[in-house]
This record gives sequence, structure tokens and C-alpha cells, in this order.
Amino acid sequence: MRILGIDPGLATIGFGIIDVNGPITKVIDFGHIQTPKSLSNASRLNQIHSDLNEICQTWQPDVCAIEELYFSKNTTTALKVAEARGVILHTVNRLGYPIFEYNPGQIKVAITGNGKAAKVEMQKMVALILKLKSIPRPDDAADALAIALCHAQTKF
Repeated sequence: MRILGIDPGLATIGFGIIDVNGPITKVIDFGHIQTPKSLSNASRLNQIHSDLNEICQTWQPDVCAIEELYFSKNTTTALKVAEARGVILHTVNRLGYPIFEYNPGQIKVAITGNGKAAKVEMQKMVALILKLKSIPRPDDAADALAIALCHAQTKF
């Protein structure tokens, strides 16, 4: 099973793709989509759609796992992330991929066993589980791999 994990955002959207075959989990690709602040909000959302569509066409995942939006004290930021998340959900849904959503606590428990794990602890565990030489960068890519791993551990 090929899982696409997505850490939603507007400026930076992390993605991580893993293959799971029984007890063997292998990293296929990870990275991020970056949208410049100089673009209009609509253009940034269009870029997310276009870049994500290209990632999906290239790697042909079987499912998509995405982090649920968590409460933010900054309403403006939360709304923009929600818009980006909507575009992400629309894009992968339109391509026909099943979508699974996980909240930050679920992801932390799946990766570390601790629902309140610190970011650096999560990143170290992602690298350890996936047998990577270093923590994936940027942070959003490490988060996306954690989301993909969460789905793998939850569904298998």
C-alpha cells in the first residue's frame, strides 16, 4: 500500500510518501510545496492544487492521510490553512483517493506512544522508524511522514 501523508498549510505544505508491505515500510519521497507570499491567496491555492496533482500523478498513492485542522489562536491564519486544506481535500478526492484524517494527538500517539510528544521527539522517531540517516527537512515533510506512518499503524 502506498500512503501519501499531507501536513496542510498555506505557505508550506509537507508531503511524505511511504510504501507499506507487511512489516516493511519504505520511504518513497518527501518534501514540500511552497507558495510565495507575493502571490494572491487564490493563486497560492491554485498552486497547491497544481503541485499536489503532479505529486499524485507521479507517485500514484493508494490512500491519502491528512492532519485535521487544530484550533488556532490566530483566526486569520487558521482560516487560510482551512482554505488550503479544503483545496487539498478536493484535489485528492477528485483524483479518487480514499482520505483518512488524524488529529495531532492521534499522530503523536501512533509515532511516540505519547499524545503530548514534543516536535523534536516526533521527528527523531520518524527518522528512526523509517531508518533515515537524519531527520527529514523541512519540518513539514517530517510531519507529513508522521501522518503517513500514523495511517499505516492505524490501519494495518
